[in-house]
Amino acid sequence: MNTSNYAEISELIRQHARKANRSDIDSIMKILSKGDLPVTRFVDFHLGRVTNPEGLKRIEHYLFKGDQIQRNYAALFFERRNEWKIVNEAYKLGLIDWVQAYSR
Repeated sequence: MNTSNYAEISELIRQHARKANRSDIDSIMKILSKGDLPVTRFVDFHLGRVTNPEGLKRIEHYLFKGDQIQRNYAALFFERRNEWKIVNEAYKLGLIDWVQAYSR
């Protein structure tokens, strides 16, 4: 993938994260599941700026119902917000491992 494609993907993720409604978070998580290392960095960066309550609820959905990479990035999102109750719950359910839940 060339750098212009990365720029386009990053911008697309940024736009989705800015709106952060249900379908936007779904789009970000779909990109995450298919992305390579640079794309995962874009998702991590832009997802961290989500503040819309609908988007927060959807990220929570992915913590409990997403595929492994989606759960990992959702856990990281909540860890950075110091929302440990939800991270602890996902860990207790076996959805994320100890390293993902508690290493910073």
